[in-house]
Amino acid sequence: MKINLNTPVVESREQRLGTIIGWDGKASDLSKESTYAYGGCDIDGKQRDCRLCEIRGPFTQGSTCSEQMVECQAGNVRDAVLIQHSPIGCGAGQVLYNSIYRNGLALRNLPVENIRIICTNLQESDMVFGGIDKLEEAIKTAWDRFHPKAIFIATSCATGIIGDDVDSVASKYEEELNIPVVPLHCEGFKSKHWSTGFDATQHGIVRQIVRKNPKKQEDLVNVINLWGSDVFTPMLAELGLRVNYVVDLATVEDLERLSEAAATVTFCYTLSSYMAAALEQEFGVPQIKAPQPYGFAGTDAWIREIGRVTHREEKAEAYIAKEHARVFPRINELRKELKGVKGFIATGSAYSHGLIAVLRELGIEVDGSLVFHHDPIYDSRDKRQDSLSYLVGNYGDVKYFSVSNRQQYQFFGLLHRVNPDFIIIRHNGLAPLASRMGIPAVPLGDEHTAVGYQGIINLGEIIIDVLAHKKFHQDLASHTKLPYKKWWLDQKDPFILAKDKNLLNI
Repeated sequence: MKINLNTPVVESREQRLGTIIGWDGKASDLSKESTYAYGGCDIDGKQRDCRLCEIRGPFTQGSTCSEQMVECQAGNVRDAVLIQHSPIGCGAGQVLYNSIYRNGLALRNLPVENIRIICTNLQESDMVFGGIDKLEEAIKTAWDRFHPKAIFIATSCATGIIGDDVDSVASKYEEELNIPVVPLHCEGFKSKHWSTGFDATQHGIVRQIVRKNPKKQEDLVNVINLWGSDVFTPMLAELGLRVNYVVDLATVEDLERLSEAAATVTFCYTLSSYMAAALEQEFGVPQIKAPQPYGFAGTDAWIREIGRVTHREEKAEAYIAKEHARVFPRINELRKELKGVKGFIATGSAYSHGLIAVLRELGIEVDGSLVFHHDPIYDSRDKRQDSLSYLVGNYGDVKYFSVSNRQQYQFFGLLHRVNPDFIIIRHNGLAPLASRMGIPAVPLGDEHTAVGYQGIINLGEIIIDVLAHKKFHQDLASHTKLPYKKWWLDQKDPFILAKDKNLLNI
């Protein structure tokens, strides 16, 4: 499937990949159903596109949107400015993302500073008469205040409704300021899952910032990531490779040289799928088509594929052998300490698949997982990147594998039916509910914690530390009350409201 960079608007994930946000069953069943997306299915002797059956809930208790993902990506480019063409409420996330941005810079030993995000603060009158004047004023302010090397413009539900011509304004000021002025169309109502916002940012970068006539650097590897610590530099240095971290915490220069790299890798296919495929399609930068770098099997395959693509096979094998010898003794100790422990993963889609693999490497039982959406395929449409199928085939099934976009009311039932000893989570809004059930949470603020061989040790040691505090959470559970009626707490199926709409009339 060809990515279309001729338009400034990215195609949503549900249109492009068949993304769903509601499903419940075994991981093996979801994997089997997802295989239709690779080649269609046979209906009456004809090949037709098939889509996954999706559980559609009657309401949404809370989630996030594509615009916020643009905020946390384009807003984290160090020498650029993001303009949120929106009401001020859309800018509420700036406080959170500023904290994450500053912490990320500190983790990478980069100069700590604040994000550069400006909101046009659209009012009721702007919804009637348009907000173009405010957008132009914001662009001028961004230039006068910061002299950035690029300006990103994020649209919003409000600007999508009133139809402001953001593209024309961007083109006008790109010519006037002689820097990229990049419109990012990310209206929240256009996609049911926020991951489309990742694609919107990456679409704009590849379309307007990446060098169109690159000088190839045979030892440079793009790493598409968020704010995590720098674990990829020492790993890839063993193969004689340099790292180009994007999008978060990158400079505009880093984004420009994306087309010059020898390969593109990531810690999570959910995040990287679009940009990696676009770079391969437009500039011949191969994306590493291998399992994600989690656990021994995944990391081995990932390192070997990088070695093959960059012609460093011998260095790859030497590194694998050295790391196996280094980490095996400690991992065997951790397996003994964690024997009989049961975990639960509640994270983004492909990231969850990798974390479950690491837990099972440690001998931890995983009966349940919650992923916030599911992509039946990624943009490469290459089965070597089918992280769910790889998980099931190499580490076994997950009995209760649920897809839901962070619905608090369902989370109780998802945890109650498997009763784990701990949960691993990245979006901490669900963690307090787990604590009130007596279940401690491992909050992975650094998304690179579990990557690679050392990541297996890192995660095992963190879990041991968290389990040492389980008594506190049990005490908390015995002295708190959940905000749900007994009828709901007694339900066996967390998706029952979606399956039987008549229950809402009780």
